Formats: sequence, C-alpha cells, structure tokens
Amino acid sequence: MADNGQIKVCIGLSGGVDSSVAALLLKQQGYDVFALFMQNWHDASTTLHGDCEWEEDRFVAELVARKIGIPFYFVDLSKEYRQRVVDYMFDEYEKGRTPNPDVLCNREIKFDAFLKCAKKLGADYVATGHYCRKETVEGHDGPVHRILAGSDPNKDQSYFLCQLTQDQLSQAMFPIGDIIKPEVRRIAHEADLPSADKKDSQGICFVGKVDLPTFLQQKLKPCEGDVVEVFDAYYTENEQYHFLKSTLGSLQKDGGEAKMITDYISEDKALPVHMGGCPYDMAKIAELSDDDLLRLSEPVKYDIKFETETYRSGRKHIKKTRYKDNPYGKIVGKHNGAQFYTIGQRKGLNIGGHQDSIFVIETDIPSNIIYVGEGHTHKGLSRSCLRIDPSEIHWIRQDLAMAEGEIRRYRVRIRYRQPLQDATVINRQNGLYILFDEPQRGITPGQFAVWYDGDEMLGSGVI
Repeated sequence: MADNGQIKVCIGLSGGVDSSVAALLLKQQGYDVFALFMQNWHDASTTLHGDCEWEEDRFVAELVARKIGIPFYFVDLSKEYRQRVVDYMFDEYEKGRTPNPDVLCNREIKFDAFLKCAKKLGADYVATGHYCRKETVEGHDGPVHRILAGSDPNKDQSYFLCQLTQDQLSQAMFPIGDIIKPEVRRIAHEADLPSADKKDSQGICFVGKVDLPTFLQQKLKPCEGDVVEVFDAYYTENEQYHFLKSTLGSLQKDGGEAKMITDYISEDKALPVHMGGCPYDMAKIAELSDDDLLRLSEPVKYDIKFETETYRSGRKHIKKTRYKDNPYGKIVGKHNGAQFYTIGQRKGLNIGGHQDSIFVIETDIPSNIIYVGEGHTHKGLSRSCLRIDPSEIHWIRQDLAMAEGEIRRYRVRIRYRQPLQDATVINRQNGLYILFDEPQRGITPGQFAVWYDGDEMLGSGVI
C-alpha cells in the first residue's frame, strides 16, 4: 500500500478557516498537497459597490498556502457556475420555487468542474472544508462510500453534499469532519494561520455581502401585486384541508385526531423530534392508493375572490370604491413581485396592525399574489406529507435504494439547520412520499429533502 506521500490531494482553499485547517491537517498527515482557489463570480453589475470579497479571499488563501508550504493555483469557473448554478437558481425563483445553490455548487462545480481541473493538475483526490465524514466499506460489487454527519452537531454540513454520486465520493476527502468548530479555530490559532480569525461567510457566497432579495431584484423584473391575509375560516370549508385532516386521522394508531399544525417556532427553538414512536399504522399506510398519497402531499391552494362596492365620502360625496368584507381573507398590502418571496418568510413584508408575526403561506406566481397568515401556528404554514418526483430521487447508495411499494422509517430534514425529523418514507410508482410524524413548517417546492439512517445520509430529492 502506498504511503500518503505518494497520494496527491488538491485542497479547495477558499480563504476561510475551515479549508485552511483542512489543508494544514493533510500536510501534517504526509499527503502531497496543493491548493486551488476557485473564482466563481465576477459580475460587478450585481454586487453592491465595495462588497465583493473574492479578491480578499484569494489574497488570504495565498497567505495560508505560503504559511503551510504548499503550491497555490487559481482557476476561474465563473462561466460554469453561472450556467449550472446561477441560471438554475433564477429560473427556479421565477417559477416560485426555492432552490439551494450550495447543493448545486457541490454537485455541479466543486465535485465536477473543479474536480476535473484538479485532476488535470495531477490530483488523486479533492479535499474540502466541509463538516462531514466519509467512510468506505466493502459492498457486494466493490467499495461503497458512505456520507456520515459531521461530528460537530452544530456545524454538520452533510446536507449540502446530498446530491453527490459514488464516483464523486470516491475522489473526495473531508479532513475536518471529525473535528468541532472550536477545535478548528484552536488549530488555526496555534499554527498562526492568516485565516484564524476570519469570520464565516455571510449572504450569497458567489456575490458577496448582498442579501438574496436584493440580488434577485437586480435580475428579476419587479411587478406589483396584492398581499392577501388568509383567515382561519377559509379552512372550515376547504375540501383539500378536510381531506388532509380526515386521511391523516384515519392513519393514526390510536384512532385519535390528526395533528395539523407544527409546534416549531423557529429553527433555533425547535422542539425535540417525536419520541413516542411512529404515530401512524404501517398497515394503513400500505393500503393508501397512489392517488391518495399524491393528494395527501399536495398543499392547500388559495383562491379568495374580493368583490368591490362604491360609496360616497366627504362633504362633496365623492364616489369611491372599496373591497367588501370577506370572511375568508383580506387584502392587507402590496408587494413588488411574488417571485421575491418564499413560503415561511416573515421579514420584508412590511405589514402592520397585527399582534403576531405575519408569514408567507403561498406564492401564486401566475396571478402575482402572496398569501399570508398571522402567527407561528397558522394552518397554512404546516404540512405533513411531501412528494418527490421519480426523476428527482437520488440515492447516494444504490445498494440501499427502495423498491417500489417499500416502506421504511428514516430521519429527514428539508433545510440545512433543521433538526432531523422522524418520518415514514413510501416509494410508489408515481413518486417517493415522506410522511412526517410531526407537521413541518414552511415546506417549499424546490427545496431538497434529505433522509438519514442514523448518522448516514442515504439519499435526497427535490420537493
């Protein structure tokens, strides 16, 4: 077996502390290491003046490479990044979906275009500063690569690698996956690395210090529309909501009433996952038809019509027009484009006169209407079931892929920082369905659902 000195590793050096420590550890372990800095954006027209940081990041990365004593190279992948990540992101937002550019960046850039560049420079492996672990075991047909959650529960970044393939994983290394963030900082300080005190990146990584709405508004055309608040009365007569409630109730083990709203307040204040075991009867789930599951995964849709009336106002009795009172909802404001908002969003709505926070519960892109609800427990914020189209199902380990009709218990997350949630996963001909033990807040089309068995991430799919 070859020693580490004969293994050439390319570290994706970003200028941050994580990739810097990853490079240092590889060097200390005796690998033949070189650094490659990737530029993925240089469109100044979409960056606020003076906020673009890639040049500063490159400078710091060069200093780190010099400090460690490894060769430093630079590659411009901005064209590939625009085509494969940015264009996709804009297209998704324009459709009212919420993509995750970081997931796409890892699949399409870091472990594809970037990997190919590294291979041309002689690399055997590409290493990154992700907080996740990789383990290789022997399968029936040869080596099988497993992605495991990072040892630091507060920094686990396995979610962002949910679309990688076995071939990509075979050439990947994650040197800091077994280390917690404070230890990474300590190592950086002890080695006197120039990035030791550098803050973690904020905002959009490829743009700089620009928040997402600001960036989107520079690319997508604003268009004024109504913000409609949905009242609780809407659900009392909504056929889809009653179907969801009755069907979920029929699946309960104890025959009780289905829980329809989430207990979650925020990602930071999330309650523990359901500890009482699965609330659903597996035999009853198996009896559901494909059509039943499809409908169970569909959210409540909103279509509230407002009638107008004329009235006379003032001493001169000038005729004015106003909307009639509606028991199901009310127009409470205006927005500058439904594509700039996402389900579960609270900030940026500029709607006053409410005791509790206002949240987006649906964006109707064709009609350019935003539907909102008051309070963390508004019925429109919660969903219990989601569907992944067969074409979007991705198994990291094909040897563990579910057969049609199979039902399994996994833990699932739909956002990076979300605690893992207990769920029943059902594979049918018309899609893979995820039925959560507890209702989930703010499920949005375009997000990646990722499922785990213990610490191992097994697969993912676009909602």
